[in-house]
Amino acid sequence: MGIILIFLFILFYITLTDLRRLRAFSGHHGPPTYPLIGCLIPFYKNRNRLLDWYTQLLSHSPTYTIVLRRLGAPTTIVTANPQNVEYILKTNFSNFPKGKPFTDILGDFLGHGIFNVDGELWQTRRKLASHEFTSRSLADFVKHILIEEVNKGLIPMLETLSKRNEVVDLQDLLGRFSFNVICKFTLGINMRCLDPSFPISPLARAFEVASEISARRGAAPLFLIWKMKRWLGVGSERRLREAVEKVKSQVMDMIYERKKNMTRATKNAPGDGDDLLSRLVRAGQEEEVIRDMVISFILAGKDTTAAALTWFFWLISHHAETQHQIVKETEALDYESLRNLDFLKACLCESMRLYPPVAWDSKHAIEDDWLPDGTRVKAGDRVTYFPYGMGRMEALWGKDWFEFRPDRWFIETDKNKKMRSKVSAFKCPTFQAGPRTCLGEEMAFIQMKYVVASMLRRFNVRPVSQDEPVFVPFLTAHMAGGLKVLVSQRENLP
Repeated sequence: MGIILIFLFILFYITLTDLRRLRAFSGHHGPPTYPLIGCLIPFYKNRNRLLDWYTQLLSHSPTYTIVLRRLGAPTTIVTANPQNVEYILKTNFSNFPKGKPFTDILGDFLGHGIFNVDGELWQTRRKLASHEFTSRSLADFVKHILIEEVNKGLIPMLETLSKRNEVVDLQDLLGRFSFNVICKFTLGINMRCLDPSFPISPLARAFEVASEISARRGAAPLFLIWKMKRWLGVGSERRLREAVEKVKSQVMDMIYERKKNMTRATKNAPGDGDDLLSRLVRAGQEEEVIRDMVISFILAGKDTTAAALTWFFWLISHHAETQHQIVKETEALDYESLRNLDFLKACLCESMRLYPPVAWDSKHAIEDDWLPDGTRVKAGDRVTYFPYGMGRMEALWGKDWFEFRPDRWFIETDKNKKMRSKVSAFKCPTFQAGPRTCLGEEMAFIQMKYVVASMLRRFNVRPVSQDEPVFVPFLTAHMAGGLKVLVSQRENLP
């Protein structure tokens, strides 16, 4: 009995000492951490404000990196340090794949699409996807899809709302518009779901449910909970399964129908389209490969641009002079002109600095490693780079980081003129960086530029409420409750 008491006393002393050490350590490098459970308690308390909690912790860390250890999850290293980001995404890229823990979270939804694979399979998927983003493809996208969807869909809808002086949820409207655009690009189908008075497309709704619940998996305090719910087929996991089944079955039906039409059609018949789905079918890709590629493309195109534009219009509503500068710059809106709208691009970059469409992204270390700031990484650790927090670091953007200032993205030349500054992608990794840089970056900017220019040249967009909206980080960012606005005709139209 005496030996047991001595053992328990030693164990208690070690635990108390460890607790003191961890508390002291966490003052600069993470949240309060306790033996066995780690930081589970503060993590749970802050689960509904993780973005701001992480940002606060990072701002007090001398390395702009924090380490979180909690029961039921791998050790997570969160960084807002550009040197670390470059090391993870480029310098030692091969040691930081997405990893099985990440692909497990999104595997049910994205399968083996480009966003959810690593290694040789990722290289194959990326090479396949890269053919969709050539200069010729982008020019065709502008000419045959974007211009038509804006001028025959979005603008007439805004004119109607303006005449009726009717409040509309701009987030919902832009989401419907983006869904139309990406479905026409990937599937060659006009979903005709722009009108807010119509119910949202069942396919679009299934995408929303699947992406939201998948994102909640990643933020769960204990991964065991969602895995158990999936095994039992209950609650949110049951809804996720139903949504994923709906998405996959509808896309597979489209694949079968396209194959059937293309088999019996002549070369120039309507069934032989120039959309992504038709090109993948003609290339002889397997049906599951086509399905996962199409789902990944729709997810990326549906939510990211709509999220970025929603936050942009909220920010720009407080800067009348900036709106006038944008209108003045956008005299021509053809493909080449769109690529050269430097001021508008700076405004979009500044908006996405504060409200990035993807708030964070994680990789998982294959081997033990050290980050440039001296942070130890063990094999299997989750390493998260954090665009949302990076955009709020005083060390990166100055004391006025909270201000919307597009001139951050310009430098003065010798002739007292301003030119666009090439800000490092590792300082503002909105579209990732390194080998996994987003292939659709230029397409996203072209689409956003055309939408913004077309709207601001014709309309004033005024939020009904002046309260700052709440940023919600699903797989892509959302504005809680949407963005209710009134649209009115702009005077002195160009």
